Amino acid sequence: MPTYAHPLAWLLALEGVALLRAQAGDLGDEEFVTRRIAEIRDLLADPDLALDAGTVVGHATTTEGYAQWAERYDAEDNPLIAVEEPLVRRILATLPAAGRALDVACGTGRHTAFLAGLGHEVVGVDSSAEMLALARAKLPDVVFHQADLHALPAESAGFDVVVCALALTHQPALGPALRELARVTRPGGHIVLSDVHVLSLYLGGVAKVGGPDGGLRAMPAGRFLAADYIAAVHEAGLQIVACHEPRWGDAPGGHGGPLARQRCPEAAIAAYHDTPAVIIWHLRRPPSPAGR
Repeated sequence: MPTYAHPLAWLLALEGVALLRAQAGDLGDEEFVTRRIAEIRDLLADPDLALDAGTVVGHATTTEGYAQWAERYDAEDNPLIAVEEPLVRRILATLPAAGRALDVACGTGRHTAFLAGLGHEVVGVDSSAEMLALARAKLPDVVFHQADLHALPAESAGFDVVVCALALTHQPALGPALRELARVTRPGGHIVLSDVHVLSLYLGGVAKVGGPDGGLRAMPAGRFLAADYIAAVHEAGLQIVACHEPRWGDAPGGHGGPLARQRCPEAAIAAYHDTPAVIIWHLRRPPSPAGR
């Protein structure tokens, strides 16, 4: 289904979310609501916004998208990673070190490097040749493979720790990926997953890249709820150790992107305030009956 994006619609949507949260009692008082209504009137009356045409957003594959992102991925100030990375690393630091670790959808190797620093023998896998080229340049001693996460080039039960960060959202279904992650994890081993929270997707978190005609194209983004993960985890024969939903905090310059920060910064902050940014799962493959 095509997506139609319009700058004015985006700003009004943020105002609407802020008003919904005020009506629910999460934040805001009479003056807050009055300011929102006045700001909405100003936005609707702005001829520049009214005349600014919207655009139909096309679709891009993950291969196309990450090929574009690769060169600037490490340089970008990504607020999603700023929320995700500390908690993922905190979990990994509690696990037994000096084992074998697999970083699935490793990208440029940010978690790969951390696992190696913990003393693990690490293998990285990603479908993007461009992202892997950067990972190999940063970590020449690590073995990397270009492969899809549904067919990992790894032996069954071969890894003590498996990480898959910010990748399952791009999948049409969770089950096949979870079963493959379970396959390569040894009995008693651990899996750490992170993903874009479904609420963040509705707040502009669907990744977009440029198209050949200069327009925008959206990468796949499944609207998976916690219940969908739980069902897929259990079907894969895994156990849930913990689930975390770290929330958006303060972001340098505000939330919602440049247009929102310029035209409705208070509404944007209210829309993002205390909303989950990512969902992080710590899973375990049950030990075999004979022990760990």
